[in-house]
Amino acid sequence: MAPSPRDAGTRAFQPLLLGLLVLTVLCEACKKVTFNVPEKIEAMTLIGRVNLMQCLRTADLISPSDPDFLVLQDGSVYTRNAVSLSSAKKTFTILLQDLQDNQQKKIHVNLLSHPKLTHKTKDTVLRRSKRRWAPVPTTIMENSLGPYPLQIQQLSSDTAQKYNITYSISGPGVDQPPLNYFYIEAETGNLFVTCPIDREEYPEFQIVCYAKTRDGYTPEIPLVHIIRIEDDNDNPPLFIPNTVIFTIPENSRAGTVIGEMIATDRDEPDTLHTKIKYRIVGQNPLPVRGTNTFNVHQDSGAITLASPMLDREHVDSFELLIEARDMGGQRFGLCSTGTAVIQVEDTNDHAPMCEHGMYEAYVPENTVGVKVMDIGILDKDAHGTPAWRATFDIIKGNEDGAFKIELDPNSNIGTLCMDKGLDYEKTKERRLEIVVNNEAPYVLGPNARAISTSTCVVVVKVRDVDEGPVFDPCVYVLNIKECLEGGTVVGQYLARDPETGNSEGIRYGVINDPCNWITMDNAGQIRTTRLLDRDAPDMQLYQCNVTVFATDRSGKTGTGTVVVNLLDENDNFPVIVRREYIMCRDRKPICLTAVDADIPPHTVPFHFELPDRLVPRWRLTPHDEKSVYLEPVGSIDYGDYTVPVRVTDNAGHSGVTEVRVRVCDCTTPSDCYPVRAPGTEVIRAPNVTLGIWAILAMILGSLLLLLILITLCGCCGAAPVGGSKHVCDDLANQNLIISNTEAPGEEVMDILPVKTGNMVTADQGVGMAVGGVKTGGQESFEMVKGGRHQTLESVKGGGGHHTLESIKGVGHHTLESGRGYGQAMMDAYRYNYSEWQNFTHPRLTEKVYLCGQDEEHKHSDDYILSYNYEGRGSPAGSIGCCTDQQEEEVLDFLDQLEPKFRTLAETCVKR
Repeated sequence: MAPSPRDAGTRAFQPLLLGLLVLTVLCEACKKVTFNVPEKIEAMTLIGRVNLMQCLRTADLISPSDPDFLVLQDGSVYTRNAVSLSSAKKTFTILLQDLQDNQQKKIHVNLLSHPKLTHKTKDTVLRRSKRRWAPVPTTIMENSLGPYPLQIQQLSSDTAQKYNITYSISGPGVDQPPLNYFYIEAETGNLFVTCPIDREEYPEFQIVCYAKTRDGYTPEIPLVHIIRIEDDNDNPPLFIPNTVIFTIPENSRAGTVIGEMIATDRDEPDTLHTKIKYRIVGQNPLPVRGTNTFNVHQDSGAITLASPMLDREHVDSFELLIEARDMGGQRFGLCSTGTAVIQVEDTNDHAPMCEHGMYEAYVPENTVGVKVMDIGILDKDAHGTPAWRATFDIIKGNEDGAFKIELDPNSNIGTLCMDKGLDYEKTKERRLEIVVNNEAPYVLGPNARAISTSTCVVVVKVRDVDEGPVFDPCVYVLNIKECLEGGTVVGQYLARDPETGNSEGIRYGVINDPCNWITMDNAGQIRTTRLLDRDAPDMQLYQCNVTVFATDRSGKTGTGTVVVNLLDENDNFPVIVRREYIMCRDRKPICLTAVDADIPPHTVPFHFELPDRLVPRWRLTPHDEKSVYLEPVGSIDYGDYTVPVRVTDNAGHSGVTEVRVRVCDCTTPSDCYPVRAPGTEVIRAPNVTLGIWAILAMILGSLLLLLILITLCGCCGAAPVGGSKHVCDDLANQNLIISNTEAPGEEVMDILPVKTGNMVTADQGVGMAVGGVKTGGQESFEMVKGGRHQTLESVKGGGGHHTLESIKGVGHHTLESGRGYGQAMMDAYRYNYSEWQNFTHPRLTEKVYLCGQDEEHKHSDDYILSYNYEGRGSPAGSIGCCTDQQEEEVLDFLDQLEPKFRTLAETCVKR
């Protein structure tokens, strides 16, 4: 049957009614809000703030029912336009819509007016009006769904009533990065956002707003408008890193802090979006039912131990899954999880145990370094740790240190070894008690009993072995006095058979004697090989280790060591090392020091003495145990003295040392020659310094020599000249002038440089040595005509005595007499004066004179060649007499001159 139109209309109306009912239910009012406001409210005035989230957690659209009001995302209510309350009350609603869940909520807002308080000045009421060009900051919900572009604000200038205003903006989000997030309508001033914005990336924008006329006039100051992005809970808290490893010792007490798991949230700080709560959501292995092994603090994320029953030997690690949730831990908050790995550290809560309580082993006697047995150890603690590695202590049976235990750190097995040999005849069995512990100290858990250590017993049985002879003692110290004759018996060193205990049938000998001091016969007697003297040059050591052997009838051998000490005998008396001294006029005492080649107690302190009747003019004053002062008694003459001094050592052995002292008239010992021993030459001290009296004596002597030389020269110049010489006056031609006077004076015939084999001229930079005397300075040579071949008369001066014979070791030169050189010969050997001057100019300090005859040599046909230093006043010596037979030497002497001056020199020398 077909339905009636009424039924059809009813069926069509039912869904509509159902939808209205659902809408009515969903749009139910959340709450009512009341604000007290003035009767007149200016535009863009903040009325109050409404908590929107209490009504609807997520509101995509917020729209007031009255267009004169504006509601922001944070619930702030502003007036769009100026509002005047005509009555005492004004009501409007705020509609909240959640487009995803299709939910709507309403909030009723009541505005109650109250009289505005004014201040009157006379008849005028002053009232400040709020300008519309400074709007409140704009708030945008981050990641809003739109639709876009979405209007977020309207800018309006009061000057728009007078001018045709256009609006513009600039800044970040407009014409600066990020670009094109905002724009404004030039005519209306409506501000729009073009896309969703992430607060974590751009939490705020500051744009500059402009109000201008069309001709460019700016009636308003540019406005900095702030656009804040309101945070949305779009970021869950995260653990960085996601897995954290913690450690805790086993047997720790409850409440021990293990570590912290901290998560971070990128949302706006100090808001519900970043208020994080922590909790444990999983554990592996699972805890015992009804108990918790670990706890986590819900605000800080600190992990603590809840149960004190951590045992590494049972469970060595745990994994906790920890959740971090924002919004204060509410179920609609965002969350994430992190893993905490808790590793249980081992502590020494288990004592090591020996595998067996009793051990038995056999070892041959006298064996060293051999393995006896292994002792195994069981320990439940972590392998390879100090709580696992064992230590062994032999607390009984090893008083002589014959055993030791070596540990293998990898297997924890102790090896019992022989450190010393055991003698079967003394000990046939050894019982050892061994205690085993760990390197680390024991740690007791909560409510745990004390840990007991493990002990084991090892019985070591000694097997008898046929042994060789044994020296008793094994090291024999033998002291031998020095200077004993070779072959002297100095001791006996015997060995015995350990089985029988006697020394029969044992032969002895020396295996190694590095010093070759002793021998050993078959009876064990020790003899010296030679005379041993500690003072011998080859004796460097006074102790020697000699290895000897003993062999029994069966051929078995034992060894021993003889330590030979060579004892000192008092065979040396002390002697004074330095035996020659110089004592100056101050009579300063001389310190005599003695030494003794022996060793204590045969040395210091020394006793010094003088034989009084032999040495009455000297005395000794003690200084220390090794030395005394020697000084004269009263005044003493200058000269050399020999003083015998007897020195006695501490053991009474004495000897006499002769000390030679030179008492000298000096200020310091360096001014006087050292003492000259009999039969020896005088040893001159280095770096001799002359005293002031010696220098004055030399100066006076030199002046006296100069005076005598001047006197002699004057006598020679006064002698008559036999025969006259014709001298041409050719000074105009710059020729040499021939002198008619043979004696030195104002007319000097020639100036010649001379160098002989033993004579060095001054232009060579050194002096001349004659008769062992070396002088330097200006030299001159004189050729003196004499009569006979004999020595020059002695010349005394300055304490020196020089003769012609005293210089024969230096050189002996003769000059053949040259008689009668006339004008023709002089003309033949005439030289230009300028050439002569050029030759002699660098040799101005050298002169050769043709001296006249004196009274002693006036009948001689020979000449005497002598030299002196100009400026000294007296000759320093003579070269010798020149005879006709020594013409060869004269010619050799003259050959040393330059060729063009040699002929002239020959003319000057010969007659």
